[in-house]
Amino acid sequence: MKLSTSRIMSLVLLVVLAIASGCGAVNGIRAKSELNDGALAYRSGDYAQAQQHFERAIALDPDQKNAPLFRARSIEQQSRGGNDAKAREAITAYQDILKNDPNSEEAYNGIARMYRVLKDDKALREWVTMRANDNNAPIEKRALALTFLASEKRKCSNDITEKTENKQTVTKGNKTVIEFKKPKDPAEFETAQRCVSEGLEFANRAISVDANSEAAFAAKANLLREASRLAEMEGDQAKKADLDRQFEESNRRYEQLRDENKRKKDAAASPSPPTT
Repeated sequence: MKLSTSRIMSLVLLVVLAIASGCGAVNGIRAKSELNDGALAYRSGDYAQAQQHFERAIALDPDQKNAPLFRARSIEQQSRGGNDAKAREAITAYQDILKNDPNSEEAYNGIARMYRVLKDDKALREWVTMRANDNNAPIEKRALALTFLASEKRKCSNDITEKTENKQTVTKGNKTVIEFKKPKDPAEFETAQRCVSEGLEFANRAISVDANSEAAFAAKANLLREASRLAEMEGDQAKKADLDRQFEESNRRYEQLRDENKRKKDAAASPSPPTT
């Protein structure tokens, strides 16, 4: 029986599809094998070998969900010890993950870690600021980003107020206390004031985004403590007393949220009572 051209083409197409399907199945199996070999290499500390296995898994099965993250982690591990080139390579790997999965916290946090490894504070601040200003990000993530920025500002002031020349230990009655002195350089004091002011803005924004953010209230309390030190340096006791009161309020709220979160965590970890 003579087959028509269209019939022959249909049969050829079926054969091609069958072969392709078979190849896809084989590649999937090989990809899983590469993933397993990569995991073994990673656990043994051979991160370069792990990276190669994960890259082969991706080449065999581009739809593999876990391989890109495993690859990025293996590159990140190679950045330890000051390998800046690998740190930048890891950033690129995490960025590639975010292109396909914009909500990947693993990738977001990985990039932040790599900026710290590179000691690139400017890039880290810019990266966190993007999250802080992203209205589409989950509120708790935005609040944490704003809290990070607030904490950076607090550190800016604390580095100044904690200088040996800007404080002194004195005895009052039976107590030894630390008193803070205004820096001799006016620009240094102005820097501390600006950092505290900007930090409190970030902390208050974090609280407005997530009123139950434990970290945001802790950051605000620490900044108010810094503000109190600066008021003491200026000799403004009334302002210092008001800032101390605000500190106590913020610190109490922080402690309340901390205790509530601990109770929730403990309750979630406790086994459920048996049912009858």
